[in-house]
Amino acid sequence: MQGCQVYSKSQPAVQTQTVTGHRRRIGIYGGTFNPVHNAHLLVADQVGHALCLDQVKLMPDAIPPHVDHKTAVAADLRLAMLKLAVADNPLLGIEDYELRRGGVSYTYQTMKHLIDQHPDTDYYFIIGGDMVDYLDKWFRIADLVKLPRFHFVGVRRPHAKNETNYPVVWVDIPEVDISSSDIRSRIRRGQSVNYLLPAKVATFIKEHHLYQ
Repeated sequence: MQGCQVYSKSQPAVQTQTVTGHRRRIGIYGGTFNPVHNAHLLVADQVGHALCLDQVKLMPDAIPPHVDHKTAVAADLRLAMLKLAVADNPLLGIEDYELRRGGVSYTYQTMKHLIDQHPDTDYYFIIGGDMVDYLDKWFRIADLVKLPRFHFVGVRRPHAKNETNYPVVWVDIPEVDISSSDIRSRIRRGQSVNYLLPAKVATFIKEHHLYQ
């Protein structure tokens, strides 16, 4: 048992309660993670504790369904960096279903599969407030929000509207302005990336000559 913050669908925390029960509560935090960095880990850890989740799994995509496709390093390298990043935090884990499936990663298809495979689990899908702004453009969004045991978790972001008509559980966390694109740019320019990403990940990038 653990005291956790309770969030409504559109409001910040309003009270504290003790979470009990036997159903597993799993967070899913998707992304390209190219590379994973400390802001990713902060979001996953903070949401996990705020919502009393049993675990938050970082889920790397195979091919992101974006119009502006990102150039990412090979999936096995991104997965290896994720394993290094979460190794010291038992709250964090990895869901590699989208990498194993391959192809374009659509949230509806992924979450339907996970829910069908794990009927004893409630899923909390974590996205930033900037992504919440575009939920109406997501693939089969109307079907996604109707999936049983599925919940959107929105992390408020500056410069985003941070509001939607879709059901979203909002969580406020400290703002940390770190991006994978900035890290890649710093590596190309030979600049320091200390404290922007885990030391083990930085060492891995250097040893494998990534982003140069």
